[in-house]
Amino acid sequence: MADLDDLARHVGAAFQDRTLLADAAHRDAVLAAIDLLDRGALRVATQADDGAWTVHAWVKQAILLYFAVRQMERIEVGPFEFHDKIPLKKGLDAAGVRVVPPGVARHGAFLEKGVVLMPGYVNIGAWVGAGTMVDTWATVGSCAQIGRGVHLSGGVGIGGVLEPPGARPVIIEDGAFVGSRAIVVEGVHVEREAVLGANVVLTASTKIIDVTGEAPVEHVGRVPARSVVIPGTRPKKFPAGEFGVPCALIIGRRSEATDKKVSLESALRDFDVAV
Repeated sequence: MADLDDLARHVGAAFQDRTLLADAAHRDAVLAAIDLLDRGALRVATQADDGAWTVHAWVKQAILLYFAVRQMERIEVGPFEFHDKIPLKKGLDAAGVRVVPPGVARHGAFLEKGVVLMPGYVNIGAWVGAGTMVDTWATVGSCAQIGRGVHLSGGVGIGGVLEPPGARPVIIEDGAFVGSRAIVVEGVHVEREAVLGANVVLTASTKIIDVTGEAPVEHVGRVPARSVVIPGTRPKKFPAGEFGVPCALIIGRRSEATDKKVSLESALRDFDVAV
């Protein structure tokens, strides 16, 4: 494997001074970083044993520079024609990944063995874990980190976060279930085995309110592990009067005492969550 410290130095220097991309060593460092991302040997963000996530800004810098070094080209796939700078991901059969036409994953995205990509989209820099389903018309934005055994239902929108390079990408941890047409953007972190009901919208400023206790508890930018979440509204006063603004409501928890699949089914049934 390439020396990551050396790659990071070259990428960082070129990001500060793009004229350095004329130099082979700096350009090759960008290309090498993207190839490592494509193979899963490098990630935009990694999780430590204590659960904390670290964003590797230089990797996002490499992605941004990749657009600068690539030229537009025609890409033909059977009867389909594309015109883009980024090639499509290859070697899906050898990787043990199922992609249903016209599902698309870009070079620089990593799909672990057992991923199923229906006619959806996975952008450069994203990491998708084993056994995860990216259902029809679901999109996984640039640099998003999707764990193992996740279900992204039809039409789910996982936002991309490329800039600024140090910003946290969207993170969906292992075993989470994201219901139809839900949207998760702006670096929101959905912790393991959480359930998001249909049409939940989570942005960096969305109030995520736990209503399971005697008093509401607010979270922003993070859905706690095993939470069951539905769309909601809360009153807010404006000059023209009081109106309901969108929020998300934590209405329960998935049980740790049962099998994960049974627990998911139970959560959907017991809390009447639309998927």
